[in-house]
Amino acid sequence: MEKNISIVIPSYNTAATIGKCLDAAFSSDYKNFEVIVVDDCSEDNSVEIIKGFPCKLIRLETRSGTSRARNLGAWKSSGDIIFFTDADCLLQKDTLSIINRMSIATGPDVVIGGTYTKIPYDKKFFSIFQSVFVNYSETRKVESPDYIAAHAMIIDARTFRKSGGFPEDFLPIIEDVEFSHRLRRAGYGFVVNPEIQVQHIFDFSFLRSVCNAFRKTAYWCMYSMKNGDLLADSGTASIEFKANGGLFFLGLFLFVLWIVIQEQAFLYPLPVIFLFSAFMGRKILKAFFEARGALFAVPAFAYYIMFYPFPVGLGAISGMLNFLVKKQLK
Repeated sequence: MEKNISIVIPSYNTAATIGKCLDAAFSSDYKNFEVIVVDDCSEDNSVEIIKGFPCKLIRLETRSGTSRARNLGAWKSSGDIIFFTDADCLLQKDTLSIINRMSIATGPDVVIGGTYTKIPYDKKFFSIFQSVFVNYSETRKVESPDYIAAHAMIIDARTFRKSGGFPEDFLPIIEDVEFSHRLRRAGYGFVVNPEIQVQHIFDFSFLRSVCNAFRKTAYWCMYSMKNGDLLADSGTASIEFKANGGLFFLGLFLFVLWIVIQEQAFLYPLPVIFLFSAFMGRKILKAFFEARGALFAVPAFAYYIMFYPFPVGLGAISGMLNFLVKKQLK
């Protein structure tokens, strides 16, 4: 049985990627699907590119945000299943076929998640790092994920319409986390199938990697503090990653003390801290190695435990301060 699948894609100034995204979707080996692209008042030529494909184009009259675009696309869809993805994500040829089989097996009360391919479309170092990191984080707990990411979210159409959709007046980036948590409270189950994959176009430089880490963490902490689950084991904000971050800042603190006080004893714990951090991150080290071999795994892991926690930590501090200030102003 081939269910009708509605692919919903929000778009805002996506001229650099939307053509590749739609070309990949229409190259699927699955035939019973529709593609709905919701343009959120783009200022580039992405609409002209979208019009070159046999998809349903919906244009918002005012800039309304990603959640509004996703919701409107889903409400205007006609499929049995809604598959949310992004304009910089490329479906694999078998993605929709796997979605169909999985949705039949799980039923309408389970929301299904996919993930990124380990190797992204662009083969830059920081892009591969991010793609492996997300793939690893989203597939650690396939039977009990904390949330389903909107770059590969599969939900029964009736379930979505009963849910109320994504929050439209909310923090950016993590609307899918709030939506997932609301669905869980309503009694729906979650499962991730690592075979459901989309290939992301990151185009990450060092600066973009750092800025992404800071921005996502800031919003995540604002939401987590409000939600009371700052220490939860949740996707990329996993317990092991938080432990790596804590160890990084402990080592940094001791190193700064050594510089200021010039007391050699502050350096003695650093090798132990480094080894413990490496032990905590051993599984993602394996993921880096399996994705691209030792020549990639070594610098990627060094970046992961010796620098990446810094922008993440700054983002966490920014998010916490932002939350506390807003709470005081209320």
